Amino acid sequence: MKIFNPRRLLLIAGPCSLESEGVCRAVAKRLAALGRRHGELTIVFKGSFDKANRTSIAGPRGTGLREGLALLALVRKEYGFPVLTDVHEIAQVGPVSQVCDVLQIPAFLCRQTDLLLAAAAAGRAVNVKKGQ
Repeated sequence: MKIFNPRRLLLIAGPCSLESEGVCRAVAKRLAALGRRHGELTIVFKGSFDKANRTSIAGPRGTGLREGLALLALVRKEYGFPVLTDVHEIAQVGPVSQVCDVLQIPAFLCRQTDLLLAAAAAGRAVNVKKGQ
């Protein structure tokens, strides 16, 4: 799926943390409507299956890898959006690259050379968030 077109604006949007199918569908419907109103947009649906950088150990982290990838696959198939999620460990790169068009490296991991190399080798676009 071609994602980047220099003649179109790129919008990466979605729920910060994947919560449920209902939330994903509601957000995807709103993004689809936005895309219809503004045809110059390329929309990439973003949701994280694991928010590993919470300020509280008790904070919600997301659905987990398996359920999160199923939700992203649903959005990709039913709404036609390219999808993006964070990868935190090298072991996640393979399964995530089977579903997602873009692998995102969180800012707190942007200097982890092995993770960056594994993501780059997956053959998908990689979005590296800038560290502080």
